[in-house]
Amino acid sequence: MTKPIDRLSIQLYSARSIEPLEAQFALIAGLGYKMVEPWGGLFNEPETLRRLLDVHGMTAPSAHVALDRLRADAVGTTKLCKSLGIETIFAPAPPPGEREGGEKEWRGIGRELNEIEKAVTGEGLRFGWHNHHWEYGTTDGGTTYLECLFEEAPGLVWQADLAWIVRGGGDPVTEIKKHAQRLVACHIKDLAPPGECTDEDGWADPGHGIMDWPALRAAMREAGVSLFVAEHDKPNDVARFARRARETVASWT
Repeated sequence: MTKPIDRLSIQLYSARSIEPLEAQFALIAGLGYKMVEPWGGLFNEPETLRRLLDVHGMTAPSAHVALDRLRADAVGTTKLCKSLGIETIFAPAPPPGEREGGEKEWRGIGRELNEIEKAVTGEGLRFGWHNHHWEYGTTDGGTTYLECLFEEAPGLVWQADLAWIVRGGGDPVTEIKKHAQRLVACHIKDLAPPGECTDEDGWADPGHGIMDWPALRAAMREAGVSLFVAEHDKPNDVARFARRARETVASWT
């Protein structure tokens, strides 16, 4: 049986404070990670990304790709991701200026995602959404904007950012169960107690904050989540975060 630790990746955004990219890969590989999740600007230098994956014997089963890039050339972007061995593309957020609208705006984004999903799946990859807190705003009828996206894009898969759900006022266990049929990956991240880790924007290393990991692990297991991605939005010690995240997931049975 595959263990969660065997399906643990790490979001390279968490290591962005370390330069150059070669140093990020060296640190992460040295801590035992076999998978990474590229993001954004890293796709401006795909040959470097490909070389470092090969050098360290790593894979990138998923990636975050900006919605602007997908809007500009969904097919070409998908082909680029496919050449890097990426299997699932997640759009991580609307561009600035499109994040705090109401139901009309979110449904419009959902319809765009539906068309992009057709282009991505047409090239043999999966396409999904990664949430932040904005998606937990609600319509007048109480529907979350995340649900609006899903209603407009029935084929969209989902990468749940568990801690951002909490910051949006949602309950991650409830959300996992509600959208289990779409859920293929989770961002494993944690929140510090109020007033702590202020220099890290209130985030904590997985397993060292206030998130209820036994309940979350049980819900993810029941939903059949197949990819766990460690993330910390602003770690003041990347190695500490990456090590602790790996130790936390390794403890899951």
